Amino acid sequence: MNQDNLIEVRDLAVEFGVGEHTQRVVNGISFDIKRGETLALVGESGSGKSVTAHSILRLLPYPLARHPSGTIQYAGQDLLSQKEKTIRHIRGNRIAMIFQEPMTSLNPLHSIEKQINEVLGLHKGLTGKIATRRTLELLELVGIPEPHKRLKALPHELSGGQRQRVMIAMALANEPELLIADEPTTALDVTVQLKILELLKELQARLGMALLLISHDLNLVRRIAHRVCVMQRGCIVEQAPCEQLFRAPQHPYTRELLAAEPSGKPASNVVGPPLLQVEDLKVWFPIKKGLLRHTVDHVKAVDGINFSLPQGQTLGIVGESGSGKSTLGLAILRLIGSKGAIRFEGKQLDGLSQQQVRPLRREMQVVFQDPFGSLSPRMCVSQIVGEGLRIHKIGTAAEQEQAIVEALKEVGLDPETRHRYPHEFSGGQRQRIAIARALVLKPALILLDEPTSALDRTVQRQVVELLRTLQAKYNLTYLFISHDLAVVKALSHQLMVVKHGQVVEQGNAQEIFTTPQHPYTRQLLEAAFLSQQTQEV
Repeated sequence: MNQDNLIEVRDLAVEFGVGEHTQRVVNGISFDIKRGETLALVGESGSGKSVTAHSILRLLPYPLARHPSGTIQYAGQDLLSQKEKTIRHIRGNRIAMIFQEPMTSLNPLHSIEKQINEVLGLHKGLTGKIATRRTLELLELVGIPEPHKRLKALPHELSGGQRQRVMIAMALANEPELLIADEPTTALDVTVQLKILELLKELQARLGMALLLISHDLNLVRRIAHRVCVMQRGCIVEQAPCEQLFRAPQHPYTRELLAAEPSGKPASNVVGPPLLQVEDLKVWFPIKKGLLRHTVDHVKAVDGINFSLPQGQTLGIVGESGSGKSTLGLAILRLIGSKGAIRFEGKQLDGLSQQQVRPLRREMQVVFQDPFGSLSPRMCVSQIVGEGLRIHKIGTAAEQEQAIVEALKEVGLDPETRHRYPHEFSGGQRQRIAIARALVLKPALILLDEPTSALDRTVQRQVVELLRTLQAKYNLTYLFISHDLAVVKALSHQLMVVKHGQVVEQGNAQEIFTTPQHPYTRQLLEAAFLSQQTQEV
């Protein structure tokens, strides 16, 4: 084993299944992780990135998973052939891992102190005040503000960025030689992503550990990685030093990934009269205290927002989590209570009851962030797409079936698959189903709430191009809510930047992207377009 290498992977193969019914998901790959370096595994979902990383710590669902060939050498021993007792000693002690979604990785019933203390007790034998003192040091190390006040906090009481920092603190508790980061920033806002990225770089330099980064975010990879391995369908198709790979990619798939950043201009079509007008919109949630639950203050989720959106245009609404973006969208659709004027197609919505609003819902549709969560697993695609037609009693059964077929064709799906269920489709296909469900009612307005954040870059680009095509064809009006500024730039005619429930900047999207006026807007843009900055590794 080369002295410079911490990990050597040779001819690794992974299969899932039982007996003859197996599928090979990793196919004979080899790579090294050097001491103190950052190696990135990149590729689309299903390429085998996470399976490869989980193999190092033997975290795959054995016995359904097996390794028909290959070795993973660490400290002179093959991890794949070690006994479970030896692997348990290595896990979290010498090799640690942080996962994509910290909320599902942290125990919701245990305090932050208890969860980090558990790691220290298991591997270091630290208990009581000594363990708590070390936990405070770790929370301070990862930049948790006022860590002594966070010890008793439960995971849901922390922001997404703070939860990810707690996960990093747990992973670093035993000062591992290798930290595996599996999509560590995918669920985070761009500004929080940048902070987590800078934190990982700083900790790596301070502790001298190696970092294996699994990601499909090439902006992130270019900013932090020393070397990159590109995976496609279980194989490594290219590996090279980071800057060399970005400057002169050799494999067609690598070039495809690098070109997958959503780009182009928003759809150009006839701009009609104002379709949606909002004046002084407010959504305040009361804070109640005391035995009689008196209102003592309010959370001002949306605080006095105004805009006018013409037919056929897209308004991009951007800001960090908690800024009020989604609350604003729900208020406009009258799904939550609000104060202020909302006019849609000249009709005043704010004074209408839910029963009076219901006929208008055909004209106002929504596509959510997570297509798997928003599609019923018990309904086939035909039932999902046609549900709105049945509710609004549009057409005969035969006409409804024809409308479903046409909607699926519009979004690029084979109508013959309409009797299948959501779990039988990829993430991008599920989002197309969600778009078809909205489109089948021929709405005037579609609210798109983070519709691409759960998708790979190549799939994002396809969905963006689909949305532009549909907008140009049907003169659709979009409210596009996102923290992904590359996608927003490719779709939006107007832009609204929201912070703490208030608009800090709004106007022509291209002008704001070119010459942002507000410091917060500039901060968002600087955090988002890392690939345009000088790499610092």
